[in-house]
Amino acid sequence: MDNCKRFSYLSPMSRAQPYDRDTALNSAMTLFWEKGYHAASLKDIEAALKMKPGSIYAAFGSKEGLFLEALDRYFESTRSLFLSSVDESSSPLTGLVSQFTAFADLPETHEQAQTCMLLKTLVDTKSTDPHIADRAKSHLSTMVDEFTTLFEKAKEEGELSKDADAHRLARRYQANIMAIRMERHLGTATEEVKALAEDMAAEFERLRV
Repeated sequence: MDNCKRFSYLSPMSRAQPYDRDTALNSAMTLFWEKGYHAASLKDIEAALKMKPGSIYAAFGSKEGLFLEALDRYFESTRSLFLSSVDESSSPLTGLVSQFTAFADLPETHEQAQTCMLLKTLVDTKSTDPHIADRAKSHLSTMVDEFTTLFEKAKEEGELSKDADAHRLARRYQANIMAIRMERHLGTATEEVKALAEDMAAEFERLRV
């Protein structure tokens, strides 16, 4: 049996040990975000979750099942944090623009300073596990929809021209955020990343009516 798909056989007498699902998923998310789907071995998963193979299989069914739940958790967490941050700003456009410098200012040790787990998953699995890649693409598409909604609100509040293409701006915005996070992941000098973020922020500010 392919151990990338199934963790182990469970005998009729096997019993999963008690575990905290939230803790397990958070640990799995951190592991997969760092190593990717394919590079994370079963031994890595056992060590990260502090669970035996049989217990992992009983809880999540397979490596793929665990990964997809961890990916969903990453998406929901990232989405919630982003929307909350923008919502706390004085206006939609101000909130969106502030995210450029926010990512640039993150400490090097902050987990969000590495590349997006969704993008990393898409690259890692597109040719080998298209169903996993499709989940990542779906989440990325949902974020574009969220950005589009925020740009539409900016139009409604008079921050942007009524003729502005909110969806097109959303795609450009997502590409810029990804670029900043990639530069952070690559270890680009902090001052260079901050300069890049300032340029991106200025570009969107020039759209303000």
